[in-house]
Amino acid sequence: MSRTESLGENLLRPHSVALVGASDDRSKTTARPLMFLRQLGFAGPVYPINPRRETVLGERAWPSLEALPEVPDHAFILAPTEGLSDAVRAAAAAGVPLVTVLAGGFGEEGEEGRAREAALKAMLAGSDTRLLGPNSIGIVNVNTGLTLTANAAFAEPELPKGGLFVASHSGSMIGAILSRGIACGVGFAGFVSTGAELDLSLGEICEAVVDDPAIDSFALFLETIRHGAAIHRFALAAAARGKPVIAYKLGRSEQAAELAQSHTGAIAGEDGIADAFFKDIGIARVDTIEGLIEGAALLRRVGNARPARTPQVAVVTTTGGGAAMVVDQLGVRGVSVVEPTPETFGALAAAEVKAGHGRIVDLTLAGTRPTVMKAAIATLAAAPEFDMVVAVAGSSARFQPELLVPAIAEAAAEASKPVAAFVAPDAQPALLSLSAAGVPCFRTPEAAGDAIAAAFARRAPKPLAPAPLQGRERQLDEAEGYGWLAALGIASARHALVGPDAVASPVGYPVAVKLLSADVLHKTELGGVALGVADDAAFRAAVARIVESVPKADGGAVERLIVQRMAPSVGEVLLSARRDPDAGLIVMLAAGGILAEIHKDRSLRLAPVSRDEAWDMIGEVKALKALAGYRGRPRGDLDALANAIVAISNAGPETIEAEINPLLVGGEGAGVVAVDAVVRIVEERS
Repeated sequence: MSRTESLGENLLRPHSVALVGASDDRSKTTARPLMFLRQLGFAGPVYPINPRRETVLGERAWPSLEALPEVPDHAFILAPTEGLSDAVRAAAAAGVPLVTVLAGGFGEEGEEGRAREAALKAMLAGSDTRLLGPNSIGIVNVNTGLTLTANAAFAEPELPKGGLFVASHSGSMIGAILSRGIACGVGFAGFVSTGAELDLSLGEICEAVVDDPAIDSFALFLETIRHGAAIHRFALAAAARGKPVIAYKLGRSEQAAELAQSHTGAIAGEDGIADAFFKDIGIARVDTIEGLIEGAALLRRVGNARPARTPQVAVVTTTGGGAAMVVDQLGVRGVSVVEPTPETFGALAAAEVKAGHGRIVDLTLAGTRPTVMKAAIATLAAAPEFDMVVAVAGSSARFQPELLVPAIAEAAAEASKPVAAFVAPDAQPALLSLSAAGVPCFRTPEAAGDAIAAAFARRAPKPLAPAPLQGRERQLDEAEGYGWLAALGIASARHALVGPDAVASPVGYPVAVKLLSADVLHKTELGGVALGVADDAAFRAAVARIVESVPKADGGAVERLIVQRMAPSVGEVLLSARRDPDAGLIVMLAAGGILAEIHKDRSLRLAPVSRDEAWDMIGEVKALKALAGYRGRPRGDLDALANAIVAISNAGPETIEAEINPLLVGGEGAGVVAVDAVVRIVEERS
């Protein structure tokens, strides 16, 4: 058995477990794991460890791990932070393969907490013991009764069994997802609270259990992205096995997003990078907690379907108002609800389905007849213009669920495309019946729009990129940056280097004259840039002004300048590649020049980027529509721009950051040229 397989067994299917610090007081958190294990029927040996008692909750208690008759597969350490060290040290010494730590008080508590983290890592060093947590509320396998958790929500008398595995940074959220899932008929395979990820990360845990036959999909609740490469590996493994992944990540707001220092980070933001990361590894990211819980069933039906065009959805209903809410929520998320073609309306009529023309296929009260609703769904699902069908049920779903619910369920089972349902009234029995039949169903139009848009926003998962080089970082000066770009196939405007005593431009006129220094990234603010220099006299004045201004602002003498020929263009963009420590190399295309930071009009992708993806990126930047010849404006060389996007996306593992702002886009056939370059690389240690 491989290490990954062994880890998966110890996580979800341990033969025996130990509860270190188990309490005899049923009112205490530390008594819950034993109560839950017995209540839900875990069949393996359970060893409560409490040196002060002979029994715990009526069962024999053991004084220590060393006193047990066997080495348990999994030890849940319930001891407080102060008593944690001895328990972890004992577990590692005994060879316990997996330890879960409930207590907090580590990295989240400043320097003292970080010292505790370092001590925990030192205890594990050299052993085969893996650690879940700290600050993990535990792990659950619904199918085996392994409720190794202190979360009070698992006091449920029965846990609904299904295929969804929930992994969460937050311990409290696994209970919230359980209770909300029960209310809408979701079945679960298991849960894990990863806590601080001191050792085992969320991605590594999910990868370890991805082959479990009881799991058919994953839901992730993330506070941030940590250990991105492990999440990426897991996403690839899940996609290869046809097990979809849906995620909810905190940090959509600007206040919550921690912005990076560079221009690219300031525009993209941590959450913009996260969004591109999820899409490019095939994970559906939702905005609502309902979408996370209810959307997994939709992903299982959608599978890996990714329309080449904007996804198009058919909405069929017995209630116009309820359907209009779904249309609205889909529309604001970029999913089109389109009117059926004349051919499809003809097919509806042939199936004896009467419906008014428009975006919504409104069956009115006639649609409450099962034969009508079933025929309508079947016809729309067979129509080539639609990627999926949403059936919206009105009041009859509450008072007469036997009318529509079986019809929707039967039609969904027979359809070749995904069918989902939104139930407009508060009708839990209808939702439970639809869920039991395997129909993705939603209690709110927001959750429906959220989950459907997220499902179609996924892209084919990209392979893992090579690991970045390790070594000394070096900022290139602008001229070196142009040489680095040239090696990728990206041209720069004609330029030459001169000293502070230069009296004429060596590249003709008009030119830009700029300070050349790897230590100064924002030259304009220091007075280190002169544009539109037209002749020798203006050139000498520009050089003199820079030589005088820069030392006053920066304190260093000007040693070199770069003289660059002003290049004609019909537009400008910002193009960059920046290595995110968790997501990898991120490529960004945005409106160029000073507009980049004002409008934040950009498109992001994980590297490498294909030509088709490059064209998609160009289409996503609103400002670039003008370069496509909008209202008679000159067309830019977008083909050359696509080539530049592909080129920078193939930057090597030495790349930390490469930003061109602006990259000038010439007219059709004239190419693109860089007129500024900020490049930071790693140089391998010799």
